[in-house]
Amino acid sequence: MPSARRAGSIYRRCECRGADGKLLGAKCPQLTKKNHGSVALRKELPPDADGNRRTFRRTGYQRVTEAEGDLSRLQAILDLAGDDPADQQRVGDLLADISRRRADIPQADEVKRRLGVGVPLDGAMTVAEWLDRWMAGKKQLSPTTTAGYRSHIKVHLKPHIGHYRLDRLTVAHVQAMFDAIADEADVIRAENQARREQEARAKWGRPGRPPAKERERLAVERERLAAMKPYRKANGPSTRHAIRRTLRTALNGAIGQQLITFNAATHVELGSSARPRGLLWTAERVARWRETGVKPGPVMVWTPEQLGAFLDAAEDHPLYAFYHLVAHHGLRRGEGVGADWANVHLDTVPPRIDVLTEIVVDGWTPLEKEPKTDSSMASVMLDRETVEVLREHRARQSAEREARLRAGKSWANTGKIFADVDGSWLHPDVVSRVFKRIMEEADLPPINLRDLRHGAAGLVKAGGGDIHDAKKKLRHSTIVLTADTYMELFEEYEQELVEKAAAAVPRARRERGPAPASGAVPKQGPGAALQPAADADDDGLTVRASADIG
Repeated sequence: MPSARRAGSIYRRCECRGADGKLLGAKCPQLTKKNHGSVALRKELPPDADGNRRTFRRTGYQRVTEAEGDLSRLQAILDLAGDDPADQQRVGDLLADISRRRADIPQADEVKRRLGVGVPLDGAMTVAEWLDRWMAGKKQLSPTTTAGYRSHIKVHLKPHIGHYRLDRLTVAHVQAMFDAIADEADVIRAENQARREQEARAKWGRPGRPPAKERERLAVERERLAAMKPYRKANGPSTRHAIRRTLRTALNGAIGQQLITFNAATHVELGSSARPRGLLWTAERVARWRETGVKPGPVMVWTPEQLGAFLDAAEDHPLYAFYHLVAHHGLRRGEGVGADWANVHLDTVPPRIDVLTEIVVDGWTPLEKEPKTDSSMASVMLDRETVEVLREHRARQSAEREARLRAGKSWANTGKIFADVDGSWLHPDVVSRVFKRIMEEADLPPINLRDLRHGAAGLVKAGGGDIHDAKKKLRHSTIVLTADTYMELFEEYEQELVEKAAAAVPRARRERGPAPASGAVPKQGPGAALQPAADADDDGLTVRASADIG
């Protein structure tokens, strides 16, 4: 006879079968014996989505106390749903599935955690599902950080590991993803190089029109070029480390929700993520680039002469003041287009610009925000030439505003130093596109707009400053960041300054003939007392010693 315990039933179930092979059930004559059959339980569950009744059943217990323990766990789980029909449905689905699979009944605390954050109660949430839920809860991130997370999730994390169960993601799964990303980058670099080589074959590099035979060959080469993939960006070590930071942060969120206990991203080996070093566009590097089309490094910096050539080419452009300010004082692109006239103090001693706002893009939409770090929100001291450049820019902007108003056109009084033709915000991408166009027209070796900021660090060294002065100029939070990026650049400038210092000494040196043979004594003559005599030491090396004077 079944007995009711905690709103459920615990009873003995007979497994004996009759001659026809069917279970005897209640007809078994042995049921009257105390220990015959096994202990079973039965518990009513919330109806399914169609309103059908369902029951949790389990048999095979050896002792009544074991069945009572499971019945208590079932009741505790059912109590979690309270009066919420949706939660009752979810809990009922979970227990019905456990009954069907004869899986272990989870502890109520574990189910409570999952119920509270709205994730699948059976732990079957995938990595992709968790990433979506995690991003949905990120409300206070900056637009650039949000865009970075979304890009990493869409392009890398979901395609590679999104299908794995969150609670079963391993270090091997994550390592395989990064190995695949690195392999893909190698393929992209090889394809880019092949395209560069094909472009060279498809180009007629001589003056005049090519002969008929060459025209036929070039047509074939250009068809091959058209069939090739366009240039693509290859992810480097720093990008892979950024992807891992995104995944690690997301998995830490899952740990905080007690959905998992282990962060697989923490233990992946990616190698060094050293920042790319700034390199000068020396004459040798420029010649090599013109020959091959390959930049020596990801961060290239113009020499002062090259920067001067760019600024000369840009001087008549309305954005000249922007490029001058960035090149000399290291403002970031968003800080430059986001700067306000109210924060420019040209008449103070010393003159300065306070960096308090920046304009960034979310997808394509420009947004105004405060700089990301406290160290970035600082005052930048201005030199006399920059002050004059900004005064001229302000006068020209005022004249343009008055001209528009006289013509009956509108002017958006945004107060920005660098604004569009109608006074509205200047889109950050505009200054990048104009920069590239002026650079190409001036036939200068390529750099990115952000490399003008790197060049400002080089100007610190060229002006006699050190790495600490560069840190202050660029408003870095730590000297380590400055040294990691610019130490090699400073060493190159050091060598250039050494050569310039040596060349600064005026000399009128005499013509020199061939060097005398080893061990020979130079012929004596006027001024011979000032010439070094050559002797040989015990090892056969030539030793120079100054002759006595007087």
